[in-house]
Amino acid sequence: MKTKLKTIAAGTLAIALAACSTTGTAEAESASASQATTDTPFPSTYEPYPGAPTALVGATIYDGKGGRIDNGTVFFSGGKIVSIGGPDTPVPADIAVFDGTGKFVTPGIIDIHSHLGDYPTPSVDAHSDGNEATSPTTPEVWAEHSVWPQDPGFARALANGGVTSLQVLPGSANLMGGRSATLKNVPSRTVQGMKFPGAPYGFKMACGENPKRVYGNRGRMPSTRMGNFAVNRQTWLDAKAYDGKKRDLAKETLKGVLDGEILVHNHCYRADEMALVMDMAKEMGYKVSAFHHAVEAYKIGDLLRENDVCSAIWADWYGFKMEAYDGILENAAYLQREDACVVIHSDDANGIQRLNQEAAKAQAAGARVGIDISDAQVIRWITLNPAKAMGIDAMTGSLEPGKMADVVLWNGDPLSVYSRPEKVWVDGALLFDAMDRKRRPVSDFELGQPGEGDVK
Repeated sequence: MKTKLKTIAAGTLAIALAACSTTGTAEAESASASQATTDTPFPSTYEPYPGAPTALVGATIYDGKGGRIDNGTVFFSGGKIVSIGGPDTPVPADIAVFDGTGKFVTPGIIDIHSHLGDYPTPSVDAHSDGNEATSPTTPEVWAEHSVWPQDPGFARALANGGVTSLQVLPGSANLMGGRSATLKNVPSRTVQGMKFPGAPYGFKMACGENPKRVYGNRGRMPSTRMGNFAVNRQTWLDAKAYDGKKRDLAKETLKGVLDGEILVHNHCYRADEMALVMDMAKEMGYKVSAFHHAVEAYKIGDLLRENDVCSAIWADWYGFKMEAYDGILENAAYLQREDACVVIHSDDANGIQRLNQEAAKAQAAGARVGIDISDAQVIRWITLNPAKAMGIDAMTGSLEPGKMADVVLWNGDPLSVYSRPEKVWVDGALLFDAMDRKRRPVSDFELGQPGEGDVK
């Protein structure tokens, strides 16, 4: 059995490597690296895997924008969505057609808050690379330089959760934790081969208990919430004075934020602190794209809507520390009632595999208090809304002509605990097929070490 399993895994790896060769990924990596500049020192070398013109017909389609099409058709070719509509939508002859009767189609699921790769599995100290907890502010570090492409969590997220894109963030020990990495969820030898082309960088910040606990315990500032804000404000003031004559990696990142090129993702639980952060952002001239975890966001839904800030939240994880004490199950529903931007995130290698179920739990909590939210709108929480907050909504997050063909065919209602992805396409390439064991990606790490008798 051991030999047989290794043969299957090796076959999958061979398919992946063949696809890389077909698309010229190795050559692209070399060419892009040679063109690197100080502005883009680690450019994306991502090249889509080869796909084929494909139509999904007869399925219930959630388009990611809040729309639903019964007995619908999605046609994609050349890695892009070509058309979407009802049963009369024309599709070319002689292409791959999948019967979606009784099944559902959604855009690829997007996780705005992941630590896959920088806190990979197996979870051992040697793999703990998410927090550069040596200074309260470390804008100079980039999450991608910790990402391990062999993390088995990537394939699990694709196969079990239909996740086609994700943002990998540094941890929350620091007030300023560094740049994030937005990735396409595809097998690759390098993190550059996974980097989402054209995606803006994110910038991880944190407020509240974590920074003051980490550094207060060391007898350093900050040790209080007022210390958190004082350090943040002074760091921003120093960055505003940066003239760029002498390179400073930390200030280069902060200048990118101030110029609107890098999007702020702020770990923050309490409503009062979120309000203060928005005031500080106005003072310093930057914008918060999303508050993450945000268990008290329901208290300030109107402020979040007015400031166009998304809330990336869990369905029901709260109470595990004091600042998370006042969380409620209806958080997402109350935000939706205020027409604020809701995102369901994971922050967890297991949770990323069931973001659809987490969204359904948040929907059910709203229904229990009389807030009815359509299934189509709930799907938006895990597709177009995270894409918006990550600055990639013009490219993915919804099924619209011209956008990337990141598509999931579910074997049933995606908001049911009984449903799973049946097939997952990334840029029009079929990367997972539950009916085909060779379409189940396996990382090099999972292949393990050959033992005596395993290799002839």
